[in-house]
Amino acid sequence: MAETLLYWQALNRALDLEMSRDESVFTLGEDVGLYGGSYRVTEGLYAKYGEWRVRDTPISEGGFTGLGVGAALTGMRPVVEIMTINFALLALDAIINMAAKIPFMSGGQFPMPLVVRMPGGVAKQLAAQHSQRLEHTLMNVPGLRIVVPSTPQDAYWQLRQSIASDDPIIMLEHELLYFEKGEVNPAAEPPPVHQASVRREGTDLTIISYSRMANLSVQAAEKLAEKNIEAEVIDLRSLNPIDWDTCSASLKKTHRLLVVEEDCRFAGAGAEIIANLSERSFFDLDAAPVRIAGLDMPTPFNRELEAASIPKINDIVDAARQLAGQNKTG
Repeated sequence: MAETLLYWQALNRALDLEMSRDESVFTLGEDVGLYGGSYRVTEGLYAKYGEWRVRDTPISEGGFTGLGVGAALTGMRPVVEIMTINFALLALDAIINMAAKIPFMSGGQFPMPLVVRMPGGVAKQLAAQHSQRLEHTLMNVPGLRIVVPSTPQDAYWQLRQSIASDDPIIMLEHELLYFEKGEVNPAAEPPPVHQASVRREGTDLTIISYSRMANLSVQAAEKLAEKNIEAEVIDLRSLNPIDWDTCSASLKKTHRLLVVEEDCRFAGAGAEIIANLSERSFFDLDAAPVRIAGLDMPTPFNRELEAASIPKINDIVDAARQLAGQNKTG
């Protein structure tokens, strides 16, 4: 039966269920135990499962992420929480050199059932060192899989599916989504973990996005409908692999492509999406693809400058109107 949950509550339910079903599942990271997690995702789990399976760690991302890799090699199913993706830079040796490569280098003899959860994104004046996204860094690593849930339902599904996987999966969670509400139906049949979702159907253009920007794209599409522009919104849900078939099918119908991302524009996810779809769907396109993204600069601390550094709903609306042939002020 469906119920309304906050994003963090959906993650908490998913982790709780998997821990109750399989004793090899455990979670570790800074403040995941007694404190209940920086964003409450592990709330109540320490009291229920104890310190052996809900492990508070020292402030050493490289150390405890490496511990997660080692635990996965012994048959455990660790869920590592890195407090913020900005701190994942200290764990890239374990993630890139170990988790992503050991299954390949061992000829498949050593699977890697490891989940690394990372909050990130521009939140509320956390400044340049605490507002990064880093999709571009992680997408460029063969062997890693990356999921980007934008709704509580997807957060619930994709965390459970990631824990069940024998591949290393990075779960990118946006910090501004934790207190967003949505329906979660545990009994519903989940789509494949890396399958994109058509969040809104349309015929005039396709908007492809992910994470928080997918939600803003849906809101922008509703505004566009008031201008008689019907935008189809695709939420990728995954950045590696990407569901190209769903994207291409949409372009066969709409013939116009707008990509929206929060991460910096240069060499980002949007560049790869447009490059790949230009190759796949070139003859379906009636106009050059357009992308809007975060500015290529460190995120400012000032509130107004911070807001100006990433796309807003009106930016999506304006870009879509121009792409669909309407003047910006028309």
